[in-house]
Amino acid sequence: MSTIYVPTGQLTPPSFSWVAASLVSVAIVLQWQRISVGNARKKASIPYPQAYAEKAEQESSMDAKIFNCKQRAHQNTLENVPEVILTTLIGGLRYPIFAAAACGFWSVTRILYMIRYGTGEPKKVFVFLFRSYPGI
Repeated sequence: MSTIYVPTGQLTPPSFSWVAASLVSVAIVLQWQRISVGNARKKASIPYPQAYAEKAEQESSMDAKIFNCKQRAHQNTLENVPEVILTTLIGGLRYPIFAAAACGFWSVTRILYMIRYGTGEPKKVFVFLFRSYPGI
């Protein structure tokens, strides 16, 4: 019978808990965005399962335009989350404090992005868009 050896050393650095905490911030941002989109959907009277307001609705109602903007900002965040999680976890194995700070920075910039984009004037957002990518 062969013997199986199990490593007993620590696989993550001692400060890896900061990485986990920063990833919780991503979940909090996503939940906040979901609530914001839901409130905008209700205000604009856009029924489920319609993902976006139609162009005619958007042109006739500022609430519909704001809903579309918030929905798009949330979708943009969702498109980036896999990269953020992956780079935070991998980077955190070697540089946990830096990885956690970068992830936290990304989370803050996604809040700013959503607030700016959610005004219904997407042109205002580009300053925040480019500032959030160094966090990745």
